[in-house]
Amino acid sequence: MTDPTPDAAHADDLPLTAESMRKSFLKHVRHTQGKDPSVATQLDHFMAAAHAARDRMSDRWTRTSLRYAREQPKRVYYLSMEFLLGRLLEDGLLNLGCLEAAEEGMLETGVALSDAADQEHDAGLGNGGLGRLAACFLDSMATLGIAGIGYGIRYEYGIFLQDIVRGEQFERPDPWLRYGNPWEFERPERRYAVHFGGRVIQYTGSRGRRVHEWVDTHQVLAVAYDTPVPGFENGVVNTLRLWSAKATRAFDISYFNQGDYIKAVEDKAATETISRVLYPNDAQLAGKELRLKQEYFLVSATLQDAVARHLTRHEDLTDFHRFAIFQLNDTHPALAVAELMRLMVDRHGLSWDQAWEVTRQCFAYTNHTIMPEALERWPVWLMERLLPRHLQIIYEINARFLEQVRRAFPGDEARAQRMSLIEEGHEKQVRMAHLAIVGSHKVNGVSALHSRLIREALFRDFAELLPDKFVNQTNGVTPRRWLMKCNPELARLITRHIGRGWATDLDQLTRLEPFADDPAFQAEWRGIKQRNKERFARWLRRAHGLELDPTHLVDSQVKRIHEYKRQLLNVLHVVSLYQRLRRSRGGDTVPRTFVFGGKAAPGYAMAKRIVHLINAVATKVNADESTRHLLRVLFVPNYSVTAAELIIPASDVSEQISTAGMEASGTGNMKFALNGALTIGTLDGANIEIKDAVGDENIFIFGLTAEEVEARRHDYDPYPIYHADPELRAALDAISGGLFSPEDPGCFRPIVDALLAGGDRYFTLADFRSYTRAHGVLEQTYLEPAVWTRRSIVNVARMGYFSSDRTLRGYARDIWGVPA
Repeated sequence: MTDPTPDAAHADDLPLTAESMRKSFLKHVRHTQGKDPSVATQLDHFMAAAHAARDRMSDRWTRTSLRYAREQPKRVYYLSMEFLLGRLLEDGLLNLGCLEAAEEGMLETGVALSDAADQEHDAGLGNGGLGRLAACFLDSMATLGIAGIGYGIRYEYGIFLQDIVRGEQFERPDPWLRYGNPWEFERPERRYAVHFGGRVIQYTGSRGRRVHEWVDTHQVLAVAYDTPVPGFENGVVNTLRLWSAKATRAFDISYFNQGDYIKAVEDKAATETISRVLYPNDAQLAGKELRLKQEYFLVSATLQDAVARHLTRHEDLTDFHRFAIFQLNDTHPALAVAELMRLMVDRHGLSWDQAWEVTRQCFAYTNHTIMPEALERWPVWLMERLLPRHLQIIYEINARFLEQVRRAFPGDEARAQRMSLIEEGHEKQVRMAHLAIVGSHKVNGVSALHSRLIREALFRDFAELLPDKFVNQTNGVTPRRWLMKCNPELARLITRHIGRGWATDLDQLTRLEPFADDPAFQAEWRGIKQRNKERFARWLRRAHGLELDPTHLVDSQVKRIHEYKRQLLNVLHVVSLYQRLRRSRGGDTVPRTFVFGGKAAPGYAMAKRIVHLINAVATKVNADESTRHLLRVLFVPNYSVTAAELIIPASDVSEQISTAGMEASGTGNMKFALNGALTIGTLDGANIEIKDAVGDENIFIFGLTAEEVEARRHDYDPYPIYHADPELRAALDAISGGLFSPEDPGCFRPIVDALLAGGDRYFTLADFRSYTRAHGVLEQTYLEPAVWTRRSIVNVARMGYFSSDRTLRGYARDIWGVPA
């Protein structure tokens, strides 16, 4: 909907004034929380404030839904196994346009909104960039007035909570629903049976058609829970619908009657495990099976819901593609292709050719990885056991597709094998990315480099067959959360000088550039950064007992822990810098604190070892009285959206140092730059486009390019680099020799072995010297405050392209065929 303004105001809406918010807040303290205000707790305050906000969303939500039902626009269904939403109270009030009114109204009752908001638990329904991107996209769809619905799973336990004990990562469950969720509405009438197991019987029907019936299945109910997603001050409220798994019956009465109550409820508990936990460890068979069940559970419930919605207004599904488009956020929902074919052919009587034409136009696939080994595959035997009908459909899709390949490339059987949906070998596997590509009308990467690499390398065969199918949509972030909410002082400074239009038209930030050399503006800019550091320091002390000196340069690398993201390169630089300071006693060195944060997957031993190393280095460096005034290291436990909202505005430097050609895009790089941090990074992912936008002089680029990495891969030997660079050698020897683990000298030797004997797969040593030189230039620049501040301002001014609003307009135009 290009003009959402008709929803912007309505006579029946609850007012957005301070007085109205005050009354609503007190009403919910009394009537929802059941407390007198004099004895209400901070949790009560949060719940009451959230319900007051939700009341105002509900008015607009209902009206938006009725308008969509009346106008029948093409709906965008965004399928994602992750939605990393973060806290919703202040973000929701901001988008409603009443954040300041709520602050004022609650303060009149003696309650600070910020204190109430601190009681909100991050909904950890995601593991990193994939889930946070999905959340940004929901915000932008609502802000642009696109009729979009997010679909995911209502995990009872989100991404694990990370504890650091003696420097090591330990995981514990995240019961984020422990105190309830004030944002969601259960929709018991929206429930669908999802089937697993069983067998397929085939026979010829009364009309002579081949009929397939999937019988003797085990059923699980998918029950909808809806969360409102408000657009920015436009009256539009879209929906995030999460599915929860419920047993079809509470317990087996026959076991109960025999006195075996445990067995009676056993099936119920096993069934509801499907939505129990985000991304089970799939290293074991039980984990693999549960993960596949989760993926099918999501797509089956979602497609049944979308089909039911369509059939309330249309006689059949022959025009379904004109009213529905399903965006697959990575390969996890790829089974949707087979499921829609099953629904159309087996349940609704379409011919295969009719169903395939509709299905192919209904789907689009976003790829988020460049590494072939990271592409999802499922063993054929497992799919045959859990989803036998879908395996038949996949085989049929594959047979027809390979006929097309062989017609286009006669005699090239090797190509047909590479493109097949089934990977042959000692264990046959279904290639989910291939299913997503074949079943979608568009496939997109998420940065210019990534899109080029998937066309030229990862999916080259497909791009040669279907070149028009592949497009680019560079990622973006929502400026509402990632500037207005997380950095309110900076947002107010910007608004005071260029107006408020940038909140929905981020290109307007270019109007800041004339102020980049203004001494008074620079002074205000630096003052805001300093106060953000002080805010971050207070939070670190209160939440984690960590000490940050706010006079230090703050250099941050916060993201999922993975070898290709190269937290290890950062640590090697810290160790070499520490050793240099020990030798020189400082000199003109800029005082700095290196901030790390991120979670390692529970089964990823090397990543967990890197977390341990970071903390061991921090313990040693921070305790050294001779250097701690110049160098400190902090690892922030349990990194989350809320932590990011404090770290990013406080950071001077953004570390985006992945091995070139391995990061699809990244969005942390955009968030940091939007908040005035300068990037030190490789030519990887969206770093390239950030460099093009901000200018070479306003970013610190180092390291091998993706092409150079690929060219060197076959004969790369890290040993000569180790022997030729004394600083690097000293840092590695200190790590392997036990300087940071005196109680267990060999503790970190496996890390060094992976870099040397293991071949340094991610070119950490190859980029080390270039990286340290870039840091040297960065340090010299920071010693000139006017130069540094100018570059910081220019970074923000040139970040307009990286708004998720711009990204979503691209999806709407190039992929979905909807107005925005």
